[in-house]
Amino acid sequence: MLGVPLQIGPIRLSTNLLLAPIAGYCDLAFRRVVREAGFLGGGSGGVGLACTDLLSPQGLLRGSATSLDLARTDAADKPVGMQLYGSDPEIMAQGARWAVEHGATVVDINMGCPVDKVTKKDGGSKLLTDLPRAARIVERVTRELERCPLSPDEWDDRRGDASLARGADGARPPGSTPVPLTCKIRLCWSTADYDAGLACSPGLARSLADAGVAAVTVHGRTTEMKFSGTVRHEGIARVVEAVAGRVPVIGNGDVTTPELAVEMIQRTGCAGVMIGRGALSRPWLFRDAWALQRQIIGGGEMPTPPTEAEKVAFVRRYLGLMLEHRGEHYAMVQIRRRISWFAKELVTRDERGRPVGCRPLKETVRDASTPAEVMRALDEFEAGGLRTRPGEAIEAA
Repeated sequence: MLGVPLQIGPIRLSTNLLLAPIAGYCDLAFRRVVREAGFLGGGSGGVGLACTDLLSPQGLLRGSATSLDLARTDAADKPVGMQLYGSDPEIMAQGARWAVEHGATVVDINMGCPVDKVTKKDGGSKLLTDLPRAARIVERVTRELERCPLSPDEWDDRRGDASLARGADGARPPGSTPVPLTCKIRLCWSTADYDAGLACSPGLARSLADAGVAAVTVHGRTTEMKFSGTVRHEGIARVVEAVAGRVPVIGNGDVTTPELAVEMIQRTGCAGVMIGRGALSRPWLFRDAWALQRQIIGGGEMPTPPTEAEKVAFVRRYLGLMLEHRGEHYAMVQIRRRISWFAKELVTRDERGRPVGCRPLKETVRDASTPAEVMRALDEFEAGGLRTRPGEAIEAA
């Protein structure tokens, strides 16, 4: 429903919007920038739950530096979901325990990633072709989560602005409560199967609910589609119908504007929306999507669009957090990669309505060798430099 915060097991989120676990992009610094963007210009928030990048349970258990970096969280990054991928029920269960012991508010099992390096190891959306294995993983992980419940005080440390379910008298639950388990799936593996009405997702979602999963996210594409074509709203709607309200269904795919988030809910009946790539250049998208929902159901005004200075401030903030959390080398690698995403929202128009791009800014940042050089480039841009002249081609990337 529009404007209704999402309930996942014992946790009631502040909104019904989730930041997707975007492989290669959803690090701690970006999650914090997106959270902070919810309050830009007097906004009332936006991200109900942010998810880590995909995590290898083997890497977590071995203490791999890469896995530990991807799983890193802090007190400002709550509530947070940790998403695991793999195919061995026992290893997945131990990875889930690790996630609980290291700050997860929600544990998620990835059954939707179409990337070869994941599916070739029988993880991600390859599980859509082996439903018995998928069920065994969920059953084993659920049992493990029940063995390591959190006390009310422990929940207070990791729920952020979410609320823990209370009894009829308004009191906190007297005992310990397990961290909820969720799953992310696709419509099915084969597009031909989907077109023939043979999608596995409705039945799979029902079996996941039977096994104790607290919510299911559905990316409205098949594995074969990967990220091409258009999201199939009707496929998500079929999953919503199949679970019949037993667990909330979260829709995912092609949500790049507040209006598309509303459309996802209205066309599918889903209880929440997960947003991924649409937030890479517009971290305030969650703020606006939540505000639009609230406006539709009860009136109110939309937040003011961010100014150019505020957009540049997000770039500065991201770089600063990367330096804080990961160090200079990694921060520079990431800012060179991501300046194209951030810059998509820095294209303006001159007094004659002609587009004024920022290709020189992107090139300068990509060539920068130190954070100080990046900051100087941003200073120059704010002062009116490092922009394309009217009539010059504006690069899309």
